[in-house]
Amino acid sequence: MILRRTLRALMALLLLLPLVAAGTTAAQASPRGQHGRQLLFFNHMYAVLDRETADAIEHSDYLPRFANFQLRTTTGSDGKTWSGRYLLGRETYLELFAEGDLPGQDAQLGSGGMGLSTEHAGDLATVRRRLVDLGVTNPVDFQQTRDFGDGVPVPWFDSVFTTTDYDTFSPWAMEYRPEYFADPRSNTEPASYPGDVGRERYLNDDYREHLMRDVAGVRMAISERDLTNTVPLLYAGGFSVHFLHGGTVLATRGGTTIRLEPNTGQAGLRRVDLSLNHPVWYRHVEHLGRSTLVVGPGSRAVWTFSAPA
Repeated sequence: MILRRTLRALMALLLLLPLVAAGTTAAQASPRGQHGRQLLFFNHMYAVLDRETADAIEHSDYLPRFANFQLRTTTGSDGKTWSGRYLLGRETYLELFAEGDLPGQDAQLGSGGMGLSTEHAGDLATVRRRLVDLGVTNPVDFQQTRDFGDGVPVPWFDSVFTTTDYDTFSPWAMEYRPEYFADPRSNTEPASYPGDVGRERYLNDDYREHLMRDVAGVRMAISERDLTNTVPLLYAGGFSVHFLHGGTVLATRGGTTIRLEPNTGQAGLRRVDLSLNHPVWYRHVEHLGRSTLVVGPGSRAVWTFSAPA
């Protein structure tokens, strides 16, 4: 009996060794231990695609039927504008750009970012304190505004970054502002509970008229430095963080699975999993530039993106 227990313990240790070794680099620069209450949830991801794929998405006949699909231009802080292609769900959404659409370094092919938001007012301050406790000495605070067209910026959301020094991928924590919800032009919903600053309140219910419900998973290739700078934010938000073979980081909890892997060539979006409002019996394949969207059968759709050769 003792011998069998010893052998089982040794086998478990041997199975864990590759995961520990693969995660050593990121773990050394990342927090240790798992925070309790979930404070941050996947809000949206943006990605910069090649022009061919972005144009195919923009002019697709299928996407407006499949999802609450929008083309819009937004004016943010300091008069900066960006035009994107949006797939909006119940609580989460996807924001897609073509190479050159965004200002500065964010315009380059393969760039991207990820917003993780709070559901309760005041939780962003707790996230910030957690970051400091986890060794992020100077979290960067920023307030984004939105101009609805009258030249008067409305506070939109507060955000915290672990750093503003990144290669191609910039994640942030965010909390929507009460002034934004109070503005009727925001087209947001009433609060469901005291302190409600949640994603479902922010997004309207037009998703009900389409097949797509939410972003269930994302997979992005990013630099090792960007990966290291992202891990503390995941820990501070309450995600369960796993280090996989090859340095890949997998974050679970909060409804959307986030997979970030070190890029060995071109950085960029690799895959998006989408949940559907109801199962479908068929399999529909839509080719959009260098990407392929496969819908069904079942209650999921998978959208894969090829890296440029």
